[in-house]
Amino acid sequence: MKASSVFSSLTIAAVLLTSCSVFEPREKRVALFDGKTLDGWTLITCEAAVDDGDILLKAGNGLVQTEKKYGNFILEFDWKALRDAKWDSGVYFRYDTIPPKRPWPARYQVNLRQGMEGNLDDLEGAKSEGLVKVGQWNRFKLTVRGSKASLEINGKPAWEADGLAEPAMGYIALQAEVPGGGQYRFRNIYLTELD
Repeated sequence: MKASSVFSSLTIAAVLLTSCSVFEPREKRVALFDGKTLDGWTLITCEAAVDDGDILLKAGNGLVQTEKKYGNFILEFDWKALRDAKWDSGVYFRYDTIPPKRPWPARYQVNLRQGMEGNLDDLEGAKSEGLVKVGQWNRFKLTVRGSKASLEINGKPAWEADGLAEPAMGYIALQAEVPGGGQYRFRNIYLTELD
């Protein structure tokens, strides 16, 4: 009697554990930047450092690039330009290589240049206007799935577009364009991989 009761309890526990795992979210939001080190990132022809919990782009024309490639994802990050005018940077995604004699990939770039913040030139309809807070921290949320992408700026929809081409996976990078566009700060960088 006791053995069958123990067996029944174990069976019920196993069923409950199995059913609970079905309801766990398949997508997990992870920090790409821990606020203390540049672990998980590679510096390419630029200088960057962790400063007061932020990534500070210090010098050079190049990239602060993830060590891992990503395909479908939600990328969230805060950025702030340190120049008063003519600031310029960007965030690249889904690229494989950097062309010879160039500091940056050919595409895809979510622009952080003054007056073009949030625009993705390689994608028709991926333009935004009036959602950025000049001289302050701004929050971007970029969603990339298949051939589609969308962007939220400071919690408001900026654009949705279709037309991303190959590669289906690639690196993500912060663009350092310090000589021409000044220094930038980045923080709260999170990524959720999507199926």
